[in-house]
Amino acid sequence: MNYFLYKLNAPRRTFPADMTPAERQLMQEHAVYWRGLMKKNLVIAFGPVADPKGAYGIAIIRLQDATDANSLGANDPVIKADTGFSFEVHPMPSVVLPEEHG
Repeated sequence: MNYFLYKLNAPRRTFPADMTPAERQLMQEHAVYWRGLMKKNLVIAFGPVADPKGAYGIAIIRLQDATDANSLGANDPVIKADTGFSFEVHPMPSVVLPEEHG
């Protein structure tokens, strides 16, 4: 299993406090996209981070094969819309997960 940290960088420091209606719609599409990846077991968790220096989003990606994790970020609706969002993907060489209890 290969794990990655996906970081979605907002288009400006004041985001999401001053989100436009168009950006709100894009963020809804973004959430649907990542929920879909979660249903496919490609994402463990995702959500916003309320960093006082500027909010951003994260996802923990889990891939079983040689799928390029960057392709998941590139297909995010907020990235495809080209409205100032950017993303980073970083490999996670070691991940600790809860043990399964049966």
